[in-house]
Formats: sequence, C-alpha cells, structure tokens
Amino acid sequence: MRKKVKDDRFMIVTGLSGSGKTTVSRFLEDLGYYCMDNLPSKLIPGFVDLWKREEVKIDKVALVLDIREAGFSDKFPSVLALIRKKIMPRVIFLEASNDTLIKRYSESRRPHPLAGEKTVIDAVVKERKSLEKIRALADEVIDTSTMSINDLRKFLERRFLPAQAGKIQIAIVSFGYKYGVPIDSDLVFDTRFLPNPHYVEHLRDMSGKNSRVKDYIFDSEITLTFMSQLYDFIGYLLPKFIEEGKSHLTISIGCTGGRHRSVAVSEALGKWLKERKYKIRIHHRDIHK
Repeated sequence: MRKKVKDDRFMIVTGLSGSGKTTVSRFLEDLGYYCMDNLPSKLIPGFVDLWKREEVKIDKVALVLDIREAGFSDKFPSVLALIRKKIMPRVIFLEASNDTLIKRYSESRRPHPLAGEKTVIDAVVKERKSLEKIRALADEVIDTSTMSINDLRKFLERRFLPAQAGKIQIAIVSFGYKYGVPIDSDLVFDTRFLPNPHYVEHLRDMSGKNSRVKDYIFDSEITLTFMSQLYDFIGYLLPKFIEEGKSHLTISIGCTGGRHRSVAVSEALGKWLKERKYKIRIHHRDIHK
C-alpha cells in the first residue's frame, strides 16, 4: 500500500512539558504558520474542516497540544485517526531526558502541569508514561536534551523545512533624523555625510527615487566608497544572523529629512540584496514629509 505524503502545511506539535514546544511554535510562526496553543482535541476535526474551506485563506497551521488538556493522552489518538481521514498532518513529538527536564523546570521556576503535590521528577515520569502511545503515533520524535534554543531552531530548519533554511525577511526603512529613528531598527546607518541634493535647487523637490537625484548622490567617490563598505558589512552580517536563527531584520538608513540620500541608498541596497536572492521589503517612511 502506498504511504500517504505528510502535509507540512498542517503541523501538530506535542510532547513532554519543558521539551521545547514553545520554541517550535515560535519558529513555525516566524515561517508564516498560524499557530494555536492548547486547542481541545475534540475541536480539531471541526477546525480541519474549517481550514480546508477556500474562503478561510489560512495557508499553514500549527497546533500545540499537550498534557495540559484533561484526558489528552486518552482522547488524542482517536482524534488523530479521525483527522488523518481528512488530511495527513505532520505530528512532531518533543522529548528530553528526565535530568534535563528537571533542570529546565528548576531554572525557569515554573510548576510542571502535573506537579500538584508531587515532586518534579514524579510529574515528569508520570507524563512520559502517559504519552507513550502518542509518541508512537508521531511522524518525527526530537530529543532536545542537548539542544539550546538556537540549536533546536537550526535542527528544525535542516530537518523539517529545508526549503526555508537560510531565509531571512529583511525590511529596509529610509527615514529622516528630524523625525526620529525607527524604534524597531536592528541596524542603523547614517548617510548625512553624503552629497545633499537639498542644496541643489533643481533637485530639492525630487526624491531619492528620481534618477537625477541618484546620479548626483552616486557621482561621488565618498558615496561609492561608502556603498562598497556597506555591501561588504551587510554581506558579512547576514549569514551570521541566519546562523543564529534570526528570521527578521530591519535595516534603517537615515539622512536629515528622509527624502533624498537615505532613499537613494535604501533603493541601492535593496537592489543589491535582491540580486543575492534575499527577500526584502523597502519602506520610505518620511519621503513625503
């Protein structure tokens, strides 16, 4: 019998408490998944039907399910069998050694969902035992005992979503210093030392998107040297950010008013990044002020 292909547009993340389910959920959310935490098992079949309707327009979904739901270990196997008649979700089960889980709970100072009057080790052992059947149903089992948060994110990129590995969303924002630096900036570059078209009468009312303004700014050894070093710096940093699991980066480029130099440099940087297959978005915040 031919094995059905798993639909990676619908993920179910489950496993032991403290094993990294929140990290997986945030990772998937960064990749555009609509994530839901602790949806009751009995509601999942109805949610699947809703998700499949064209008018809903939710492309990718990830459900985080675990022992917090009363009777989860008994309910979920039959629910999974039911929804597998409709779709073939990928079920990811996370686990870690008892010692690792105890250490994590000790460091976080959060109570285990099954702790009650029991010790943490008693709760961990009980949960592991109760989830044995669900673990056996999983498509992928990940042991996070030796993984940091960054290690887990890198593993997920390599193992489950190879087509997405190495991707980063880059926003380039031009701005005027007189209106303030964008608060969500990761990197900020000041272009106020470059030739200023504001002082050239026939260029003053144009923006940095105009070819004549661009020619004026880039017809300067200072600008060419700056751009060369900017490209080298950004080219060096991006692989480092990707390696550390960063999924979004905002590069802000400022000049005095945000109309000429910052706009032209942002456009040039955006073109350079596109040529290198990076996914970018450019926003000229103050161009019309």
